[in-house]
Amino acid sequence: MGSARDTSYDVWASARVPALLRFAHLVIGDQQAAEDAVQSALTSALEKWDRVSRAHDPDTYVRRMVVNAHVSAWRRAGRREIPVAEPVLPHLADAADGVVSAGSLWQACARLPGRQRAALVLRYYEDLDYAEIAQILDCAEPTARSHVHRALAALRAELDQEDFHG
Repeated sequence: MGSARDTSYDVWASARVPALLRFAHLVIGDQQAAEDAVQSALTSALEKWDRVSRAHDPDTYVRRMVVNAHVSAWRRAGRREIPVAEPVLPHLADAADGVVSAGSLWQACARLPGRQRAALVLRYYEDLDYAEIAQILDCAEPTARSHVHRALAALRAELDQEDFHG
């Protein structure tokens, strides 16, 4: 029979897995790597559930674990980016579905550096403020703002370039 800790974790994880998978896929850009990062984060969260569940915001804590799991994976692999020709997105039941599946915007996002892409996802998809983004990305709040600003500038420039040449 499972402990109360396991039951609490099971209830929390069951409710959060779909959102964590969407978040990870948007941040990482590769479904398999996203699933691996979420699995790693959830395994770690279970091992540390007493501490995670006492955190001010367990969701933020585990999203940070997902980002850290991905960073650790690409460091081990010796590469920073995994290019994908066309992302295979899970069905999203909210308004973000149309935005995420827009081909040129997604492709432009996929070409952003990982931390900039993560900051955009956290800001505009997860609707987090800069302090929360900084906490998840383990950086200062001005750095989180800078990641978002630079990512938006890069997207604008690339999409303007496409409009000009397209």
